[in-house]
Amino acid sequence: MPRPLCLFTGQWADLSLETLAAKAKQFGYDGLELACWGDHFDVQRALQEKDYARRHWEVLLDHGLVSLAISNHLVGQAVCDRIDERHRGILPARIWGDGDPEGVRQRAAKEMADTARAARRFFDCAPKSVQSVLARTKRTVVVGFTGSSIWHLNYSFPPVSPSQIQAGYDDFAKRWGQILATFAEVNVHFALEVHPTEIAFDWATSTRALAALGGHAHFGFNFDPSHFGYQGVDYLGFLRQFGERIFNVHVKDVHWGRRAAPIGVFGGHSSFGTAGRFWDFRSPGRGRIDFEGIVRTLAGIDYHGPLTVEWEDPHMDREFGATEAAAFVRRLDFPSSNVAFDAAFEKNAKPPAAKPASARARK
Repeated sequence: MPRPLCLFTGQWADLSLETLAAKAKQFGYDGLELACWGDHFDVQRALQEKDYARRHWEVLLDHGLVSLAISNHLVGQAVCDRIDERHRGILPARIWGDGDPEGVRQRAAKEMADTARAARRFFDCAPKSVQSVLARTKRTVVVGFTGSSIWHLNYSFPPVSPSQIQAGYDDFAKRWGQILATFAEVNVHFALEVHPTEIAFDWATSTRALAALGGHAHFGFNFDPSHFGYQGVDYLGFLRQFGERIFNVHVKDVHWGRRAAPIGVFGGHSSFGTAGRFWDFRSPGRGRIDFEGIVRTLAGIDYHGPLTVEWEDPHMDREFGATEAAAFVRRLDFPSSNVAFDAAFEKNAKPPAAKPASARARK
């Protein structure tokens, strides 16, 4: 059967969960990937309030929706980052605290471990109909960022030594190794969205991140092709290489230039949507990502999880875009076949046995 079609709520956090749920159903979605900001999912309330998870499920089910993943990108970013004033704008006040960088990192790490516990509690409360869908997806998933202590060293000038880069991966392994111990304890999987500013932002750095963690079974990736295309990364090859580690998929498009542009691939300190950028995000189907190739490759790696639209387009109305995107993904996805298309050509091919008349009558 086609994969569940979901909408990531991160870009809609200005709306209440109930308001967004009603809109998402009208847009054409099956479910929501709940962001841990706004009122869409509160980690501490999920752990402390007995009825929090149940009430959330009631809102979703009342609107004919499910949820198959929780996302905590913003707090995850602070686990490994070099903390500065920018983080204050994206973090809850209790995580920011007095702003001392190491204190922020430690509080963020604790919150990510708590996110695994909260996700376990939330999905354990899911009705049986949702549990059957979760069983097909094979795992319970928290999506997010890791941050990186070495992103600022990405362009190697002044020259960067191998030991400096290794120190960054060692720092990542130490901090996230402790967090992932909790994920393993509650049997929840963490899906890093491979993305600029994270410890893994392309194929090579994803390989290195996995190696740093010793191939931890509860660490994998959220595949978002929009972050690969403009970098020139082989995103279909990425899916084939890391097939068993693809825990979640975001559907987001990007356009990048076919000719030189005044604002290059590094963005020129310009805002998204600025004229002259070499690349910019687009509503699905309006950029250059090969989504047909992605869906066929997902079938090849036996991915049964959701296709989740992360809607971003600086020039388009978001409700128009989200509706268009839902229809685009519906047309795009298709169930896999369990027989060869030319099986009927074989000499000994036989039609399926006819059902007894009594069985046909009962249908």
